[in-house]
Formats: sequence, C-alpha cells, structure tokens
Amino acid sequence: MKKILMRGNEAIAEAAIQAECRFYAGYPITPQNEIPEYMSWRMLEIGGTFIQAESELSAINMVFGASACGARAMTSSSSPGISLKQEGISFLAGAELPAVIVNMQRGGPGLGNISASQADYFQAVKGGGHGDYKLLVYAPYNLQEFWDLTMLAFDKADEYRNPVMLLGDAILGQMMEPFVPTPYIKPKLPEKTWALTGCKGRKPNVIKSLFMGEGELEQRNYMLQAKYEKMKNAEVRFQTYNTDDAELIVVAFGIAARIAMAAVRRLRNEGHKVGLFRPITLFPFPERQISDMADKNKRFIAVELNSGQMVEDVKLAINGKADVLFYGRPGGAIITPEELYENLINLT
Repeated sequence: MKKILMRGNEAIAEAAIQAECRFYAGYPITPQNEIPEYMSWRMLEIGGTFIQAESELSAINMVFGASACGARAMTSSSSPGISLKQEGISFLAGAELPAVIVNMQRGGPGLGNISASQADYFQAVKGGGHGDYKLLVYAPYNLQEFWDLTMLAFDKADEYRNPVMLLGDAILGQMMEPFVPTPYIKPKLPEKTWALTGCKGRKPNVIKSLFMGEGELEQRNYMLQAKYEKMKNAEVRFQTYNTDDAELIVVAFGIAARIAMAAVRRLRNEGHKVGLFRPITLFPFPERQISDMADKNKRFIAVELNSGQMVEDVKLAINGKADVLFYGRPGGAIITPEELYENLINLT
C-alpha cells in the first residue's frame, strides 16, 4: 500500500472510522481539536453519529449510552478534559462497557498550557477515577502506531468489555508524517448479547455498576480483577533497541521515546553500550520483561515529560536488582535529543 500524509489527530479519527466506530461524542480542547473536527464531517459521510456535547461530562455519558446499545463508541480530550470524564470512565469500567478514549496530553496541573506532556501517566494507568478498575492503555510512538493501535483498541475494548485509552501528547497529535493506512480486518469477537437492543422475544438485559446486595460488589470486583490479570498475561506490548549488551538502558514511552531514540543511536554510533526499552502498553506494564533484563551490571534511566511517574513502575519491576535513575522535564517543557545525549553520556 502507498503511504499517506496526515496529522496525528486525523489519523486516529480515520482509523476509528475504519474500525467501525459509529458514535463519537466530545468537547473542544487544544491540542486534540482536530479529532472532533474530523469526526464532525466524516461521521456524516458514513451515516454515523457525531455530537459536540455541552461538556466533557456529557460526552463521556453519551459514550456510555451508545456503548450500552452495542455501538462502537469513542471520545477524546486533553488532560483537564479527561479529568472531567473520570467518573464516567469508572462507570464504563464498572458496567463492563467497551469504549475508546483518547487523551492528547498537555502541560499541567490546572489549565497549564497546550504543550506536550506525559504527566497523565498516573491518571491513565492507576485508574484515575474512583474504585478498583483498570484501563488497557496504549502509548503510540508514531503515526503508524496511532493508526494500528486505534484499530486494535476497538477490538480489545470489545474483547474484554472494558474501556481502552490511547495516551498521546500535543506533539504526536499535531505532527504530520507519512504512514501506511493498513486495512482494518475485524477479528472474530463475541456477540454483544448483553447490549440493550430491545428485548422482544428475550429477557431484558441489565447494565449497571450499582451492586447493593450483601457481598455482591465484592464478587463483582474479584471478577474484574481476574479480567485485568488476564490482560496482564496476554496484552503486554513493548519494543527494544540494542538492549542485549547494554549497560545503560533508557526506558521511555511515546514522544519521549522518539527523543530518546535519537540520543541512544548517537551514543551507540560512538561505541557506548546504551539501549532503549519502550513500553507500548502502559497497562499492562511490561514489568516481567524489564525485570528479566535487570542485574548488577546494568543501570536503567526512565525518561519522561513529567516530574517522575513511570519511573515508579520501573523501580517496582526491577525490585532493587539494579539502579534506576530518572530524567524528565515537567510543565510542557520538551527534552531535546542533544540535551538528553549530554545527560546520558555522563552515565556511560
């Protein structure tokens, strides 16, 4: 297939449509506005539904309703907008409803700025709303992964009956680069026999997250935790670059990994034993794979556009078997490959 040139946000939107998303509800916020803008006319073309809701709270609850009726549904926002959606995301997880949620992160806390950030890592992977729940979280690295992982997100949301998040950032959402628009091939998935499609000829379906009976909610939570454990065993994705002989391993995701790759390649060309480990799934986090690489002859450094969040999961995975360092910049400040190179060369 031929490569095409698109903006990151638009690539996600078109990939969602190709993956049979037929309902989108959202509310404008920079730097993800191209997603609802694109959806507003493409949904009209294909007979889908686009709604610019009156608020982020409304949008996520509209997604709840559409998903409950069996539609492939999606919403998108940026950091403070995702915070407003957290109650609804918890409701989706509690009711076991599939949905795809896109967060193009911006600097924070508060209104912050519209520059790229990775400071929503904790919110995404630790369950940003109330209750014991998890999202399957993908961290795309380029527009090819935006395309491919968006399609995969809809499939996995349906497979696990669980919300899936694409965690991007302002740079990836706004940048343009060529990629191959691979065709969508829908896998065999369970029928949505649970959906609210009208109950003529069958017993009514009930979708809820309120369980008031004695011990009922506890059993519900055990069931959900078993599902998340299944994700941990089956859904880990990651990429390595020159880690086999590396004495210093950079761990980075998303745009920070692209920046880190440039610095690591330069150091490799100069003969330094440096490698890159890139988590693609942030939940489930590739903890076993990182742990297997750790020994007393290696050091790890987490590189993030925040004050230090993923580094905690790296430390937990390594569990004292090797030193874990951190380098990051918060508040929408961007690390350059040259800056990172200077910091890494002092560690080699």
